[in-house]
Amino acid sequence: MEKKQDDGTPQDFMMKYLPPFSFFFCAQDVVDYVLDAAQRSILFFDVLRQRGNNYFQRRSLEAPNVLLFGYEVIADGRTLPRPVNYMLMRIVPPEGMEAHPNKRPFIVFDPRAGHGPGIGGMKRDSEIGAALHAGHPCYFVGFLSKPVPGQLIEDICYAEAAFIEIVINRHPEADGKPCLIGNCQAGWQVMMTAALNPDLAGPIILAGTPLSYWGGVHGKAPMRYMGGILCGSWTVSLLSDLGNGLFDGAILVRHFENLNPGNTYWSKDYNLYSKVDTERERFLDFEKWWGNPVLLNGREIQYIVDELFVGNKLSAGEILTKDRVRIDLRRVQSPIVVFCSHGDEITPPQQALGWILDLYNSEDEIIASGQTIIYSLHASIGHLGIFVSGSVARKQYQEFSQNIDFIDILPPGLYEASFQLKDENVANADLLTTDYVMTFHPRKLDDLRALGGNDADDDLSFAAVARFSENIQGFYRLLFQPMVRAFANPWFADMLRQMNPVRQRFELFSDKNPCFAPLSAMVKVVEKNRRPVSTDNFLWKIQEDWSEQIVKSWDTLRDLRDHWIETVFLRTYGSPFVQAAVGLRSDHAVAKRRIGYDVERQKRVSEELDKLRTQFSEGGDLHAFVRSILYIAPLADERSFVMLRVLHDKNPSVPILTLDEFKALIRQQYMLVRLDPEYALQTLPDLLKDTSFSNADILESLRQIIFASGILTPAATERFARIEKILLGETVV
Repeated sequence: MEKKQDDGTPQDFMMKYLPPFSFFFCAQDVVDYVLDAAQRSILFFDVLRQRGNNYFQRRSLEAPNVLLFGYEVIADGRTLPRPVNYMLMRIVPPEGMEAHPNKRPFIVFDPRAGHGPGIGGMKRDSEIGAALHAGHPCYFVGFLSKPVPGQLIEDICYAEAAFIEIVINRHPEADGKPCLIGNCQAGWQVMMTAALNPDLAGPIILAGTPLSYWGGVHGKAPMRYMGGILCGSWTVSLLSDLGNGLFDGAILVRHFENLNPGNTYWSKDYNLYSKVDTERERFLDFEKWWGNPVLLNGREIQYIVDELFVGNKLSAGEILTKDRVRIDLRRVQSPIVVFCSHGDEITPPQQALGWILDLYNSEDEIIASGQTIIYSLHASIGHLGIFVSGSVARKQYQEFSQNIDFIDILPPGLYEASFQLKDENVANADLLTTDYVMTFHPRKLDDLRALGGNDADDDLSFAAVARFSENIQGFYRLLFQPMVRAFANPWFADMLRQMNPVRQRFELFSDKNPCFAPLSAMVKVVEKNRRPVSTDNFLWKIQEDWSEQIVKSWDTLRDLRDHWIETVFLRTYGSPFVQAAVGLRSDHAVAKRRIGYDVERQKRVSEELDKLRTQFSEGGDLHAFVRSILYIAPLADERSFVMLRVLHDKNPSVPILTLDEFKALIRQQYMLVRLDPEYALQTLPDLLKDTSFSNADILESLRQIIFASGILTPAATERFARIEKILLGETVV
């Protein structure tokens, strides 16, 4: 029988919230709820008061951060030839953790996108925590609240290169170049640094980093439309001019918060209110990071908006340094790990991965360039969760840190990383040191295209915004900027910053507000006589239902707003009249700009391939061993790599190679197998003529490595059989 729906009568209300007959005795519930609500409100406002006090305390510091770990400053960017407000800090391993001198160091770069530094290490389970747990020396690149006058994004890139060199010099015994982790905004900055200094960096991990700024799908990621809705980047110039040359990071924080108004204006505070007895510390820790906006130079934020978010020039290779050096991301030689999420509304997968499609025409071109690109897609985590989630740190970052050497030697190509929970069904689980096994699956560019993205009309609309922004910016600078700058002054700029709602919510709820003077005494009384209400209380159930309805209302308004923004954007900038007015043609010829053909680069790749063709018969038993592995089934599972290390350590007669030497060997043999697999197989006996190992020993070692990850595919089994015949002296079929 179908259940009758609630029609809103008093009887229905009682039956929903009260057990049968209990409404006759609900007076006690009312008393309990009112008492709890009063106590809870006092505790809630006291937490807000503490948050405000923390804000003022941190504002008084020269270099505030939220790092949980101890640190020492190694280099101050203000002392560099091109001074910046960045600093390099060595993380001091806490008790129970030890940094091994022979392991490559990790450098975590935090985003300067409005809030303060420390997100990469604000918890024990974090990016820094995962690196320390894996035994790696760890460094952190943070920043001060105020920029050095005149500093530019390019100056920061040069400072980061200087910091990386300092770390390399501090660890001469480390096997491998430093691993760089770039969070959000810091990720594209690290990529620019690596493109300008391709010999410095080891593997690069990009976490929630946008590199293809127009990317996305309809109905999601409305933030990419804001440049068009605000009529270009002139508003950034205006705000910087009103700030007397400084841009307030609180404006960026406000934009982020408005993406999810239900959480900003209700859920976050209600969660604290409803769980005030247990949520106090977590709330205060997060607000320390989120609630201390930093400042940027006006020229810095203008560069970011014009060159990247509106112009989308980075992956198109259209950004030049002051010395007229082109920033070409194809020059990055390090393996690149891209970690992004379907649940990220700020950096959707299309923005995190679209640059690969901009730079390369096929996966074969990625391999020919010697580039290794790995991506990992989380199903649901939000933008902030990519950096602060403990579960992500214990899974993805722990695996990346434990297997960073494996990532470094992985053959060139495009891969997707997967993580399988270690259980009784996982073969050779004893080889694993974490709770997961990481596997790399070869992918094609079509797999990235399948994620969705812009069509030609969408790209033309964004190109129209870029042109329109340049025009409006020119009018602003000519007609209005001189007047605004004449009006602005340090006092007025500081007053505007203090009036920002992001700052006001901290300043109003603090000890500076006399209304909160008696709160401390009231809290002591409440804590002594605390009586939390039962979740079975009917008034508590009503409160929870009302909260849910408030969130749904906010979500509905958000969805309507986002739909309106997208519709207005596409209708306006998708109009042929608007596009013609800014000088665009409707044949899409100038919409999506791809990076130019690099003659020198292609010539160098061709020369390297020609050189490789002469090396099929060069080498010894180690070359034959590696070639056999790559012919059967290229290393794609961490258990195979661990087994390779185990066998190496057990056999002291195996030549000792540095990680860079072994990486070069892997890449050489992989390219030979790709160039001509049959000839690579035919010349295999040439490499075994002067071997110091018996073919039977080599075959057994091959078997242990190949089967470390479980059962082979039929194709790999057939290839293993062919190698087996060669090693046993039989004729190759």
